[in-house]
This record gives sequence, structure tokens and C-alpha cells, in this order.
Amino acid sequence: MVREIFRGVTDVTSREEIHTLVERYHDEAFVPKPFVPGVSSVPVSGKVFDADEMQMLVDAVLDGWWTAGRFAEQFERDFAAWFGRGPDGWSRHVSLCNSGSSANLLAVSALTSPQLGTRALLPGDEVLTVAAGFPTTLNPILQNGLVPVFVDVELGTYNVDAGKIEAAFGPKTKAIVLAHTLGNPFDLMTIRFLARQREMWLVEDCCDAYGSTYDGLKVGTFGDLATCSFYPAHMLTGGEAGCVLTASSKMQKIVESFCSWGRSCYCATGKDNTCGKRFEQQFGELPFGYDHKYVTAHIGYNLKTTDFQAAILCAQLKKFPMFIERRKRNFRRLRDGLRDLELFFVLPQASPRSDPAWFGFPLTCREGVERRDLIRFLEERKIATRLLFGGNLLRQPAYKDISKRVVGDLKNTDTVMNQTFWVGVYPGLTDVMIDYMIDVFHQFAKRVAS
Repeated sequence: MVREIFRGVTDVTSREEIHTLVERYHDEAFVPKPFVPGVSSVPVSGKVFDADEMQMLVDAVLDGWWTAGRFAEQFERDFAAWFGRGPDGWSRHVSLCNSGSSANLLAVSALTSPQLGTRALLPGDEVLTVAAGFPTTLNPILQNGLVPVFVDVELGTYNVDAGKIEAAFGPKTKAIVLAHTLGNPFDLMTIRFLARQREMWLVEDCCDAYGSTYDGLKVGTFGDLATCSFYPAHMLTGGEAGCVLTASSKMQKIVESFCSWGRSCYCATGKDNTCGKRFEQQFGELPFGYDHKYVTAHIGYNLKTTDFQAAILCAQLKKFPMFIERRKRNFRRLRDGLRDLELFFVLPQASPRSDPAWFGFPLTCREGVERRDLIRFLEERKIATRLLFGGNLLRQPAYKDISKRVVGDLKNTDTVMNQTFWVGVYPGLTDVMIDYMIDVFHQFAKRVAS
């Protein structure tokens, strides 16, 4: 019995012995169950882990250092190395925080910093984005008193229609904040060029997409800032957690200030006087020499992560290449298996020049196919589904009265709201599960055709 494994654990004196017990516990507690079609569930997402994650987590506990520490430093360093250099030739800094949603809030908030001078975003400035997405891509724009400008998306890629972006710019448009939808990169060549041409900030929401590439370079390295999420549904998991990426050391310090109560001090947790001038500076109207650790530069938050989350992420990162390949494999297998059903569905398309590490497999029901009927059919057969997040966020109760500017009629965004959904391709799905999904889709198609 697994509960017997730790009996007598008080006699254990070394981490190696504890690791052995943790491995035994994992192997007994998390035995894979055989898949039974129609009885076992086929999730859209989930965490994939082994004893390594549990051992690393226990290591963090045994350290007794439970805020960000050695594991956070290791993950930030290793994850930055994994991203490599972007199209600008620079490597990225990685700053951990407590979630991907917080990462989005930090990235947009950083653009309002007075330290950016004339390029700082001010209340009333416009930010170009889309309404077909997840709320926490949009929310930081509103929470910072900025005005979103909504552009329609394309069906198939489900990303912003790049051909409509230039017409959407106005004299107050100062930034672009977009997600790579379900792991599919948006048109980075066009959008990055337009942002640079007009000296606009570009923020890549990569929460569903890190692991995808564009022109052979990793998404997250094209924007001024980028964000990742480590929620269990995402590419890597720390249980929770997220991070912000930037090539700018100055921007990194701004992000970390907003993350750490808005303080001016940039000492790591548990360290003092990194600047060497802790009691020797003048800040505003404070007394000369006021303790730098208590000087506030921004109206910030406490969005820091813990070493527990970072320890899990260090173990997950070792598996990341395998996770990416499995997602791509599952996507290919599912798309090949549904290729003959294009009469019923708009199948997903990778954006030109991209190689997505797909987060999910989106489908849009064509005329004559009722999404509600199909979702019910799938769910009754234990195949989990999700809508494409908020559909058209402007139809959601929370956003009814927001200040905004809308470009065009958002026709495709409404189509996404009414006819689009997605199923899973995450690494925990087996070939047997994918084949079962393909079979069930064909069963439904036969019912519709009859």
C-alpha cells in the first residue's frame, strides 16, 4: 500500500533515501490505467510528470527556502538558454511570476513605467488586440486604463487578420498585444515590421505557444515582451506560475519591480545591497539615504512565485523536447484522420512560415453541423471539448461597457463564438486515444450525412 511507504521515515537521514521513497510512492500511486474507449476519458489537456518532478519538489521543501531561490534562478537561466537568440540577435531574460495571467499583467504594466520616458503608455492610449481569445490577454489593457482596438481574426489559423492591422492604427495607438492562438504563431513578420516602423510596443502572449517556431526562431523572441504560463494545461507545468521574457535589461528591472510590490530595489530575495548604494541615494522627497529596499518606483503588486513551482519546472524542462514532439505528432495524426471530413469542418491551418507546437486542435463547424450537437456527442463518449476561450469577448457580460474601438464587424470572431471548439493534442494522449477520437468524429459525420 502506498501509505505504508513512508512508515518509519523519521529514521531517514539523507536526501537520497528520501528520493528512493518518493520514487516508490510515485510508481505505486500513479500507475497508468488502461484506456477503454467510451469509458475512459480523453482530456483536452493535463500534466505529464514522473517521479523526477516529485523528487525536485521535495528537494525544495527540504531546503527550507520557500520563496524564490536556487530552483527559480536555475529555471530562469535554463529557460532563457532554451529560447536562444531572437531575430534581433539578442538573448532573452526570464522573470518568473505566479501565473501566466500575472505575466500578461506585468508585461502591459511595464509599458506604463515612467522610466520609459516619452514611450511610456498613458491612460487613454490605444492597444491593438483581438476579441477572439482568453480574457487575461485583454484584461491588463483595461486594468491599466488603456483602450483596446479590436481587429478580426482569420478562420483556420484563428489569429489576427494581419491584412487589417495597418488600417486599424490611429494617432493614439501605441502598442500591439496578441496571443499565438492555441500555439499557432500569428504573422510575426508583418506585425513586427509594422510595430517597428511606428515605434509601437509588441507583446507576444505565448501562454499557449512556447515551443512553436516562426522562421525557425522560437515565438517569444520577436516582441519587446513575451509571456508564458505554467498552469497544468500548458506546455510545461509548475502547478501554477508564469514568466515574462524581454531582451532589455532595463525592461526586465521594470517587470520585476511591478512583480515585487513596485519597489525600486532589485536585490534578489534574501539578498541586500546589490547596488552597493543601499543607504547612499536620493529618491524624490525621501530623506537622503532612505533604505533602497523600501523605495517604491511603481504602483505594483506581489506576483512572485515560489521555489516549489520552480523546482517542478526544472524537472519539466528536461522533458520539453519530448512534449513538443508529442503535441506535433498528435496534431498530425488527428488532422490526417479527419482530412476526409472537410465537408463538415474547417480544419486548422498552421500559419505560413510557422511550425506550431499545438496547444489544441481547433475545428469550426460548417453550415449544417450544429456545434452543440457535436459537442454533446463527443462528451457523451468521454471526449472532452473546449470552446475557443471567450469567443467574442465583446459579447461577454464583463466587457459590455468598456471603452474600446472596433475595426470592422468582427464577423469571423462571431463565427468563432458560434461555431468553433477544440479538442486535445497534449502529450498524455496516446495513439489509441487519438484513433478513438477520429472514429467518433466519423460516427457523427455519418449521422449528419444520413
